[in-house]
This record gives sequence, C-alpha cells and structure tokens, in this order.
Amino acid sequence: MAENRYCLVLLSLVLTAWAIPYSLRAQEEKVAPPNLNSILDSLERIEEQNPAQSRPYEVTREYKVFHADDPKPVSDVTTQIRFTPPDIKTFKIIDAQGSPRGKKIVSDVLEQEVVSAKEGRQRDISRANYDFVFLREQNFGVVPEYVLHIIPKRKEKGLLLGDIWVDAETYRIRQIVGVPLKTPSFWIKDLHITVQFAAVNGMWIPVSVDAIATIRLLGIFSLAGHNLGPPAAVASTPAADSPADYAGAASAR
Repeated sequence: MAENRYCLVLLSLVLTAWAIPYSLRAQEEKVAPPNLNSILDSLERIEEQNPAQSRPYEVTREYKVFHADDPKPVSDVTTQIRFTPPDIKTFKIIDAQGSPRGKKIVSDVLEQEVVSAKEGRQRDISRANYDFVFLREQNFGVVPEYVLHIIPKRKEKGLLLGDIWVDAETYRIRQIVGVPLKTPSFWIKDLHITVQFAAVNGMWIPVSVDAIATIRLLGIFSLAGHNLGPPAAVASTPAADSPADYAGAASAR
C-alpha cells in the first residue's frame, strides 16, 4: 500500500511539473495581442464596402442639452442630417426648444461632422490619417471587441485623438470616443465626443452622438443625441432645399 501511494504521489508530481509550463504557455498564447495590421486591413476593407458610403440618406436626430449637473435639459434641438455621396453631409435644425444657447452648441458640434465629410478620405479612420496602438480586447455588451488608440497624423479639424472599439468578428467600428485636435468654434474650449454605430437598413451608420463641451464664460454643457428613426432614402442632391436651410457639409461616418 505504501509503495502504491508513493507511486501515485510521484506520478502526481510529474503531471504537475508538466502541466504548469503547459498552462503558462496556454495563458501566454491567450493574452497575446492579435496582429494590428491584420485588424486594420480588415477595418479599412469593410469600411470601403459600407453601403452608407454610396447611398444618399437622411436621418432625424434629437439632441438634449444639459448645463453642468442639472438633470433637466436647458434645450431640446431636433435636426435633419442628410448625406449625399461621395462627400457631402448637410444638417438643418428643424425645431429648437428652450435656451438658444443649446441650438448654438448643437450647430458647433455638427460642424465637427461637417469638416469630416467635406474632406472625404482625409478624415477616414485609416492608416492614411492615423497611427494606431492596440490597447486590449473586451466585450461591448456581448460582442467581443478590439480597443485601439487613434493618434492623428496631422493637427486638423475633423481628426480625433481617442479610442475606437472594433467588432472582432465584423471589423465594424462600434464606438468612437475622442477629442478633436481643433475645436469647431472659438467659444468651445474643450470638446469630448462619443459616437456609437449600428446596422440600420443594411447600412452601418451613427445612431447616437454624445458630447461634453466646455463653453467660454458659461461652463460645462453636455449633449445627448440619438436618431429618432431609421435613415430615409433621399434624392442624390439636396436641391429641394435652399442653401440657407442647410448648414455645412458634414459627416459622422
């Protein structure tokens, strides 16, 4: 019996000695980051294939504007945002309730989108415009994501310094969180933007845009914007509206 126990203990030690380095190797393999260039190859290819790049559409988006920690919005602003391929996005404020200050802040934030579309490929989240750093893997809800840090290669309007969340299966960008290198207005000292994307009517488009802005002499304001419905197909040119009705050419692609 003692001899059998000795054999079992010896066998257990041998198995443990073999299993520990194997477990460590498996753990190392699990945490090894994926190839960044491979992620970016897929991200850029999928973005080029996005139907939202080639279909004219219009969405209605509502913004609620809050001052500091006040839970009650000071303004409620409704906008129509129209994209005309390849590089024109216009916006029109169709309703504004409350403080006119909120309308001005919403317009300034949308101007950040204006520059992005007008410049086209020069504002895409791609290696032509950004340097990328792999940060981590995590779940966005139940979806596995790659989190990448983005660093603009140029200090220009429409480029953001921040992070993006990339779907690990589809390579779609699900979320962008960042700050513009150049703010869209003199009155906005700091601007922090969060954009979330989803598939709607076969297109991958922004569905919510939130922002925190520090306004000179007035303090901190926050915006919560979300689309009120799916995008509607429109004519390829916004000729039905006068130029004065729409402001700028913008994109939150």
